[in-house]
Amino acid sequence: MFKLRSLDNEKKYGIAATSMKELLETGCKKFKLCSAGCRVCLYEDGTELTEDYFRNLPDNTQLILLTKEQAWSGCICDISLLLGSSNKQTTDRLIESAKSLLSDENAPKRRKILQELIHNLSDNAEAEDRECDKDWFKGIDSRFKTKSDYMKYNCASRVRGYLKEVKDYTGVSPKVQGEYQKIVATMVEQLKTVKYNGCYFDRREKDSLCTQEGWFSCQGAFDAEKCPSFHSINPYGNCESRILFSTWNLDHRIEKKRAIIPTLAKAVENRKGREINWEYFYSLLFTRENLKLVHIACHEKTCHNLECDWSKVYTKGKRRRQ
Repeated sequence: MFKLRSLDNEKKYGIAATSMKELLETGCKKFKLCSAGCRVCLYEDGTELTEDYFRNLPDNTQLILLTKEQAWSGCICDISLLLGSSNKQTTDRLIESAKSLLSDENAPKRRKILQELIHNLSDNAEAEDRECDKDWFKGIDSRFKTKSDYMKYNCASRVRGYLKEVKDYTGVSPKVQGEYQKIVATMVEQLKTVKYNGCYFDRREKDSLCTQEGWFSCQGAFDAEKCPSFHSINPYGNCESRILFSTWNLDHRIEKKRAIIPTLAKAVENRKGREINWEYFYSLLFTRENLKLVHIACHEKTCHNLECDWSKVYTKGKRRRQ
């Protein structure tokens, strides 16, 4: 018994045959194809079967029936079809095909691959409004009517968290606490004008970190140029992906707690009439100048050993009078 499909039909049929001739005749009849010029290949790698090869095939081998004009180089063709297709009908057929394979698959690794394929193909990323994808909004406050509005809020909330850490820093000398908080207040006003940079997660915005479809790519660890594992995610696709995206980090290359905030506090204490370059610290704390979006596996929690540039800590204008 063999599992046979055609190039134009992902459905597999169990075919019993004792010879190549019988297999071809039965297959062509099943798929309503003219037998002239037809041939059978291994689904896995596209090897064309001969009579001798056929006799040594194990049970349940997956085969594909091709007409004279058709070609098959193995299961990689299915991957090419998947990546190149934007047709919903084709995608739906691929989902059904993957589900069919999953029902017959017992190997944990292969089941995992098929499950993730089905999960990603079954998303509803193109939907934007709550009414068009109610499942995506499960557990989200009713004031959010679109996915982009919620994602913008999600990013702004992270930035607000960074701001709170700056405000609440306890390493500032009481003598300069007032000056320190004035600088923080200036940063707050700037953040308000850009709505706390919520645009980074909003797929409608020009400065977004994602594509127009909502795909985010990991930018790699703080000391890497890119992600070696090519991590990516589309939190706009479904509820599960949205939740998983919360484990991704906006990581500070120059660390917030170990370097930036302590340097700001020290700069205020030692300013000696000089103006603090608050825009420099602002860029390090809250903008893509120093932030990298990273998958949790690429988030290095060890010390980055990167310091602020002291040549940029103070403005280059005249000293301020005491």
